[in-house]
Amino acid sequence: MNFTERLAKAAEENNSIVCAGFDPDIEKIPIKGEPGVVIPKFFSALLDAFEGEDAKPGVIKPNSAFYEQYGIEGWQAMKKVIDDCKKRGYLVILDAKRADIGNTSKAYANSVYNFLDVDALTVAPYMGSDSVGPFLEFHDKGKGAYILTRTSNKGAVDMQDLVVNGKPLYMETAKKIVEWHKEGTGAVVGATYPGELEKLSRFFVEPGKKVPLLIPGVGAQGGSATDVVKALKASGNELNIHRINSSRGLIYAYQKEGTDDFAGAAAKVVKNMNKEIGKVI
Repeated sequence: MNFTERLAKAAEENNSIVCAGFDPDIEKIPIKGEPGVVIPKFFSALLDAFEGEDAKPGVIKPNSAFYEQYGIEGWQAMKKVIDDCKKRGYLVILDAKRADIGNTSKAYANSVYNFLDVDALTVAPYMGSDSVGPFLEFHDKGKGAYILTRTSNKGAVDMQDLVVNGKPLYMETAKKIVEWHKEGTGAVVGATYPGELEKLSRFFVEPGKKVPLLIPGVGAQGGSATDVVKALKASGNELNIHRINSSRGLIYAYQKEGTDDFAGAAAKVVKNMNKEIGKVI
């Protein structure tokens, strides 16, 4: 199966289009010890709770920066977390926003897809087709790539709203995604901009392309899963290939809940998101 088909299958098996962002912050993890031990242990407990509470997300997304900040221990911990997720049957998206000149992108792609064995990667499009191309070559092996299009951060407007050829730059990026498209080519579109999300979703549907969307910004950044699903439905999109992400608001939910059961609190967030999405669907 190609990556898009694998996404649809995972959504059906887990009854979820939620993406759980696994971004470690030692100061927020209620387990004491060295990063190389604490990080895998923390996320393993969350995965246990997801299974025990029947609250499995549709995909797991580690952000590499949160591991790399802890040096070699952090990198090794990231590999352990990814392996743990894969053994449990999850698809894994690595949020690393890679891209460079062609031969460097090829090295990045080999590192991510072959060594780490993740299923998909976030990719920056600014350097163009020869920079993005090496990642898309792995689509024939069932891998995916999510190209940054309309991101969820406030500063996105600084560049992505610039007018090019009479349209905002993010629409020009969307045009390139359609041009470069292979099965497994997706787009990152933030939940914090539901109007743009619906516009982009409709844009991808119209030429008949299946472009899975990775939609960050729900939870700590203020986006709403309900608004996301409404925008996708309004565009006539196939919901089971998309993923709605929550990171800090999910994995550190125990802090807001005021409970010591950090794993149970995270599972509760996934379960509630699944219910919220299900009501709109």
